[in-house]
Amino acid sequence: MLEFSAIKSGYLLRKLWGYDEENDPLEQWIINLTLHEVGHTLALIHNFNASYLHGPREIHDVSITGNATLSSIMDYDPPNIAPEGVKQGRFFSIEPGEYDKWAIEFGYKPNMTDEEREILQELCIRHVNGRVPIIATCSHFSTDIAVARCQHAEEQGAAMVMMMPPYHGSLLKATDQGIYEHFEALSNALNIPIMIQDAPLSGVTLSVPLLARIARDFPLVSYFKIETPGTSEKLKALIGAAGAHIEGPFDGEEGITLFADLEAGATGTMTSALACYQIRPIVIDYLEGKIKAAEEQYNKMLPLINLENRQCGLRACKTVFKEGGVIKSDKVRHPFEPLPTATRATLLKTAREMDLLAIRWGI
Repeated sequence: MLEFSAIKSGYLLRKLWGYDEENDPLEQWIINLTLHEVGHTLALIHNFNASYLHGPREIHDVSITGNATLSSIMDYDPPNIAPEGVKQGRFFSIEPGEYDKWAIEFGYKPNMTDEEREILQELCIRHVNGRVPIIATCSHFSTDIAVARCQHAEEQGAAMVMMMPPYHGSLLKATDQGIYEHFEALSNALNIPIMIQDAPLSGVTLSVPLLARIARDFPLVSYFKIETPGTSEKLKALIGAAGAHIEGPFDGEEGITLFADLEAGATGTMTSALACYQIRPIVIDYLEGKIKAAEEQYNKMLPLINLENRQCGLRACKTVFKEGGVIKSDKVRHPFEPLPTATRATLLKTAREMDLLAIRWGI
């Protein structure tokens, strides 16, 4: 019905304003509608500010607009009709706008190439040389590729692999049965423990019954990094549902809910490398029954944890590491942007006040 309406509207535009082969409102309207709906399949939402891109004088100048009269194809694009005396420009956008290109790149482009990923993994495992266990992240939507990545990590010496459920972008996800079979294949192919990372980034909802079923059926899948809203309740429910099959209930998210998660039964946390030496005592003290000491250290660390988790993200580590001489560059790859000057200053000030190892590593 929608497609019929589009064709009908396009014919009406032809009748009202005429057309030529290079500027056909019917063709443009159908292309515009198709791009809009494809955008939805890629998880792009409506962008009703997109029509502010060009002013009334620019909108009909094809040398300025090209084929995109809006910054996003996800606007409801009204017909662009030239006033009397002005040469008609494009009636509709017929290619994605700059916002669409940025959003798709952000959502779908890998941060590293496969070659870069392998080099980094090999370098880390070789440098650590068995001094501490290495957990290699090997997530991929393809089960075959995920298995190959995990086998390669095991061959190199990784002590464990960590996996998100199979997903690609925001909408391409597996069913519960597909997720179960994904981890079944991984479990059959490996000899080292597997950790499931339950993170909002995947857009996949991993229910407690599904996670408990996987833990019960596949002994290697015994570690779970939970970092979703309501982590403590999910940890508590998962431990209750799977019991001894859960060997390592972990939290994540830079430890922002660490104390509540420890109370729920977490036995570890997987934060970034920013403040390991200051966060580790929280876990150790809590597990040894020194609850007051653990709580005091957690409260002390919260300003830094909040800075990293809520404002800086992965840029926090790179910024502090560069300042401390650990790495030479804190550059982040597009489409990420450098930290704002004020935020960077606050982060470094807090890092110094907390005497982070990284901030004085190379001094």
